[in-house]
Amino acid sequence: MRVALYEPDIAGNVGTILRTAACFGVGVDLIEPMGFPWSDRGLRRAGMDYAAAGEVTRHADWGAFAAQLHGRLILATTRGATDLWDVRFAADDVLLFGSESAGVPDAVHARADIAVRVPMRAGFRSLNVAVSAGIVLAEALRQTR
Repeated sequence: MRVALYEPDIAGNVGTILRTAACFGVGVDLIEPMGFPWSDRGLRRAGMDYAAAGEVTRHADWGAFAAQLHGRLILATTRGATDLWDVRFAADDVLLFGSESAGVPDAVHARADIAVRVPMRAGFRSLNVAVSAGIVLAEALRQTR
């Protein structure tokens, strides 16, 4: 299982996701461009010192990522047609999360095998991407381990 981030905007969110993934032994794919510079100093500043402890792969763009994709692509999105609790995860799934400002484009939605949403109370728009990633990853790992 892997977590993939599509053109993330906020270094702090990426840092939180990298830390979560490293703690659970899950690799992370970063699909560029990102909204912040990727550097040793920048990583430390954003609290991403766990990047070295985890498996992080950077991809130049969506095409480069999609070309190497194996397993199902599970897109977490507010537009998801399937509730998280109704998904049956597999160990080789890739859990994809969009950028904080724009999500993912329609072409990426179309490529997803499953578009899943975290059920929330009516009237609430969305969760923070790092919180959402933690919830979806925890449920996926609960089911597959």
